[in-house]
Amino acid sequence: MDTPPERSRVERYVERRVQRHGLRPRLAAGIIAAGWLIAIVAFGIAEHLIDPNTFESVWLGMWWATQTVTTVGYGDVVPDDAAGQVIASVLMIGGLSLFAVITGVITSAFVARAPADRQASGADPTARRLDEIMAELEAVRTELTRLSDGRGDRP
Repeated sequence: MDTPPERSRVERYVERRVQRHGLRPRLAAGIIAAGWLIAIVAFGIAEHLIDPNTFESVWLGMWWATQTVTTVGYGDVVPDDAAGQVIASVLMIGGLSLFAVITGVITSAFVARAPADRQASGADPTARRLDEIMAELEAVRTELTRLSDGRGDRP
């Protein structure tokens, strides 16, 4: 039997946190953003190594990667090499995905919060109607119990 590989400290931390609190949108967004920050550094270094004539320093490569992943793309620096263009494509698609996830996280937080706020303020019509139905059901149960005990009026 194969033994699983040793997990890193970060992996163990994330796993413990998810087990305690569940995978919350805020944590997921933080993990994704941290991943893309690492990607910006890695892709910036890769661009400098692949195309040193265009990207004269690692910092210029990271500047370009930041522009690309955020979909700003000033165009002041553009990869000339085919491998650099492939890297650019990955960054552009990843940048669009990053913004989609962040937008989803924000929307999810608002959508999840709205019903809780309405319920806490007593303005939730569904909760109010359920309370009314529960009260009616309890009244019916009480009446049925009274009738089944023989205490009810018989015709």
